[in-house]
Amino acid sequence: MATPVMSNSRMSSAMERTGQWVFSQEIPTDVVVEAGEANFNLHKFMLVAKSNYIRKLILETKEADLTRINLSDIPGGPEIFEKAAKFCYGVNFEITVHNVAALRCAAEYLQMTDNYCDSNLAGRTEDFLSQVALHSLSGAVVVLKSCEDLLPMAEELKIVQRCIDIASARACSVANFPCRTPPNWWTEELSILDVDLFGRIIAAMKQRGAKALTLASALITYAERWLRDLVRDHSGNGIKCSEPTDSDLRIQQRELLESMVALFPAEKAAFPMHFLCCLLRCAIFLKASSACKNELEKRIAVILEHVAVDDLLVLSFTYDGERLLDLDSVRRIISGFVEKEKSMAVFNGGNFREVTSSAMQRVAKTVDAYLGEIATVDELTIAKFNGIAILVPKGARKVEDDLYRAIDIYLKAHPNLDEIEREKVCSSMDPLKLSYEARVHASQNKRLPVQIVLHALYYDQLKLRSGAVDDRERNAADAVATRNQLQADVSLVKENEALRSELKKMKMYISDLQKNNQGTCSKSAAGNRKPTFFSSMSKTLGKLNPFRHGSKDTSHIDDSLGVDVTKPRRRRFSIS
Repeated sequence: MATPVMSNSRMSSAMERTGQWVFSQEIPTDVVVEAGEANFNLHKFMLVAKSNYIRKLILETKEADLTRINLSDIPGGPEIFEKAAKFCYGVNFEITVHNVAALRCAAEYLQMTDNYCDSNLAGRTEDFLSQVALHSLSGAVVVLKSCEDLLPMAEELKIVQRCIDIASARACSVANFPCRTPPNWWTEELSILDVDLFGRIIAAMKQRGAKALTLASALITYAERWLRDLVRDHSGNGIKCSEPTDSDLRIQQRELLESMVALFPAEKAAFPMHFLCCLLRCAIFLKASSACKNELEKRIAVILEHVAVDDLLVLSFTYDGERLLDLDSVRRIISGFVEKEKSMAVFNGGNFREVTSSAMQRVAKTVDAYLGEIATVDELTIAKFNGIAILVPKGARKVEDDLYRAIDIYLKAHPNLDEIEREKVCSSMDPLKLSYEARVHASQNKRLPVQIVLHALYYDQLKLRSGAVDDRERNAADAVATRNQLQADVSLVKENEALRSELKKMKMYISDLQKNNQGTCSKSAAGNRKPTFFSSMSKTLGKLNPFRHGSKDTSHIDDSLGVDVTKPRRRRFSIS
C-alpha cells in the first residue's frame, strides 16, 4: 500500500491515512508529489487522467523518468491537494463552504477543468458555489473569508466579487426586513472578514442604497470585534496599555482604524456620540493620521449637543485614568460646534450674539460641568482651563453658576496660586451673571481674588439701592455701569492698600526718631537742659512775628501827632 512520506510530525492525521484511498496495492507508486510539508507517493496515470498540469509536466520533462513533482505553491496547501488527489482516485470527500474556494483554486492550478475531462473538479466546485454556498449570507461570508489566503487567484476566478455581490445584497435585505433576532445578527456575520474585504462589502452596500444607520451598525460591530480592548473599555480602570504604540499589534490596529474611518457614510450623525468619542481616544492613543482624527472630531462636533460629561472625559484621560491627555481635540470639537451654530444663525437671518440656540446652551452647561471634573488634575494649567472655558460664547451662559463651581474647584485643587494667577483663572467668568446664592457664596469665598468679591458685593448693593428686579433691560444697563464703577473701586482699593503700607512705614520711622530723642534727653543734665527742636522753633517764630509789640504795628507813626489813644467805645450788636 502506498503511503505518504511525512516531512513533519505535525501534519494532520488525514494525510497519514492517504494509503487508505490509494486503491492499487499490486501496482507500485511511481511518483512522489511534494505539497508543502507533505510528500505523497502516488501513481502517474491516476493523476494524469484528471490533471492537465501534471500531464504537461511529465511530457515536457527532460528526465528519462520523472519520479518527483513539486507542488509546494498549490492553493490551499497539502490538505487541499489531498482532496484533489482523492478526486483523481475516485474517492469521495466532502465539499463545504470552508474548502470550496480553495478546491476551486486548486482545480484551476492543476488544470482539472471540464475542458480536459468531463465532470472534473472545477465543474463540481462551481456547482457547489452557485447552488449551495452562495445562496445565503452566511455561506457567502464564509467563502469570502476563505478567499483571504487564496489571493490573487480567487480574485481572478471572480469568486471574491461573486461573494461580495451576494453578501451585500443579502445584508441590505435583512437589514431592511429583519427575519431573525437580534435584528443586527448580520453585522456579526460580516465582522469576521478582513478589513479590506469588509470595506468592499460596505462600498457595495452604499451603491445599493443602504441607509447610513445600517452601515453604521455594521461598522460599530466590526470595531467592537477587532478593537475590543481599545473601544469597549471606557471606565479608566481597565487596561494599562503596556503594549508600546510601535509594536506590530498597535500598527495593525492603527491601520485598521484608519481604514474603518475611511468607510464611514457621509451622514455625520449616523454614529452614537459615545462610540465616536471612544474611537477618537483610540486614534489619539494609536497615533493615527491627522485625517483620521480630524474626521472623527468633525463628526463629534456636529452632534455635540447630545454629548455627556462622561463622553468628554473619555477623550481627556488615558485608558488607566491616571494621566490627562492633550486637550487640543476637545478644544477643536467645541470650536467646530460653535462655528456651526454661528453659520446656522447667519443663514437663518439672525444675530448670533443676540440669539443663542438651545443646543448651544446645553453644550455650555456640559462644558462647565466637564471643567469641574478635570479641574482637580494637577497638570491642568490655567491656560488650558481658560482655553476651554472661553470657547463658549458669552450669551450661551445665562447663569454662570456652573462655571463658578468649576473655578472654585480649580482654586481649591491648586492652593499655591498667587493673586494674579487667581485673577487669570476667574477672568473667564462674569460675576454679574451669578445667581443670588452663588454671589453670597462668592462674597465669603476666601479663595477668590479681591476683585471678584467686590464684584459680587457691589452688584448686590446696587440691586438693593435701586430696588432692581429681574428685568433684562435694566440688568444690562446696570451691568455696564457696575463694571465701570467696579473698575474704579478696584483701583481705589489697591491705592488704599498701598497708602496703608506707606503709613505703616512712616509710623515706624517716627517711632524710631522718638526713641532716639528720648535717649539723648536722658543723658543731659536737668539744669543744663538743651533746648528741644520745638522750643527753638517757637522762639525763632516769635522773633519773626510783626505783631509782637501789640495788636498793630505803630513803629512808623510819629509821636508828635495828636493821636487819640483812648479806649474805643464798646458797641453792642443787637437787632433791637
